[in-house]
Amino acid sequence: MILGATSAAGASYVYARNAILKGIQDQTMLKLRDQVVAYLPTVSLPPSQSTIDAFALALKSSEALVVYHDLHSTSGMPLDVVPAELRHAVATSTNIQFQRVDAQGYPIFFVGIPVQTSSGRTSGLEVYASVPLDQQQAAIDELARTAWQTAALTLPFAVALGLLAARQVLRPVRALNTAANQLGRGRLDVRLRAKGSDELAQLVTTFNNTAAELERTVGTLRAMEADARRFVADVSHELRTPLAAMNAVTDVLDEDAEQLPPDTAVAARLVSAETRRLTRLVQDLIEISRFDAGRAELRRERLDVAAAVTDSLAARGWEAGDDLVTDLPPGITAALDRRRLDIVVANLVGNAVRHGAPPVEVVLRAERGDVVLTVTDHGPGIPEEVLPRVFDRFAKADTARARSEGSGLGLSIARENARLHGGDIVAANTGTGARFELRLPREVW
Repeated sequence: MILGATSAAGASYVYARNAILKGIQDQTMLKLRDQVVAYLPTVSLPPSQSTIDAFALALKSSEALVVYHDLHSTSGMPLDVVPAELRHAVATSTNIQFQRVDAQGYPIFFVGIPVQTSSGRTSGLEVYASVPLDQQQAAIDELARTAWQTAALTLPFAVALGLLAARQVLRPVRALNTAANQLGRGRLDVRLRAKGSDELAQLVTTFNNTAAELERTVGTLRAMEADARRFVADVSHELRTPLAAMNAVTDVLDEDAEQLPPDTAVAARLVSAETRRLTRLVQDLIEISRFDAGRAELRRERLDVAAAVTDSLAARGWEAGDDLVTDLPPGITAALDRRRLDIVVANLVGNAVRHGAPPVEVVLRAERGDVVLTVTDHGPGIPEEVLPRVFDRFAKADTARARSEGSGLGLSIARENARLHGGDIVAANTGTGARFELRLPREVW
């Protein structure tokens, strides 16, 4: 807006200046030409000094100058005042020439005419005249001051009007931007009131329709997700009772397997193994359903983390040796849930034992306000395309392996337990295997 006002004032000034100067220039050149044409028939060629002086006096201008080769009139302006560029242009042309110059800060207009005879031949006479432009320059300066003063006076009103108009236009745009941000943060019920029937009103209506459809779709998906989770939780709980009975039966079968016929013993061991696997899957599904429902609770106690990790390994028959290398310095304590720490350690070490290669290294250290447990194996590592989703539920490094000893939920449950403590687990490849790093805060803030 300021640029527009400045440009308008500048354009007005330039236009008026050119108009004033062009008027005085045209008037001077036409007047001088008419005087030359009127007096030329009385001039005999070649002219004498007196003829040139009489010619200059006849031009009725105190600043007129007549030049013929080395002769010039003694009245009027001095010859050296005429700009050299103008004299050269007159000497090499048959048309009227002019030039504006600044002499000590004052503008002067010079005009030069190469005089031709009535037959159209060059006579050798050159007529020059000058007109001071002081008054015109003063008028131009006054015009410039008036233009800038007018622009300065009208600019605040123009700015105020422009800001008001911009505010009216930008207000719905800002409201739409705010609503879009709220929608992006999960406020699916946000709506805007459409005013008028212009393009912005149509855009607001489209936004409201989109938000309503998104709210309906997300609501449907959330309801379906809740139903699916509730179904999984209900089924898992319903399976606990028959699985308990099946485990009791399979325990008996395992004890009596040596007394059964060979084929029956193999079938009994297969049923026992699959029952145990199904039991682990149901237990993991129940654990996941607690996290999904937000019912997972922490029961913190002050633990010696090294002792807790050692107990977890021992409970599963994992003893330190060539295949399992441990570095568990005592004295590192933290406020943790013993049962949930046991689940995390069992899943991380069990995953390394099943899918990696020995030796599996379990290292504990204290780092600032955290306790850090790293589990490193020396196997093939995690495929790069699987690494970003290794903690997803039922994620498998080998998609061709439809069945595995685990439930496919172990790493997901381990990370959920870590985050419940306020920590996390990250996975990476070392170049010679895979490494999982568990980081938990030592204190409760």
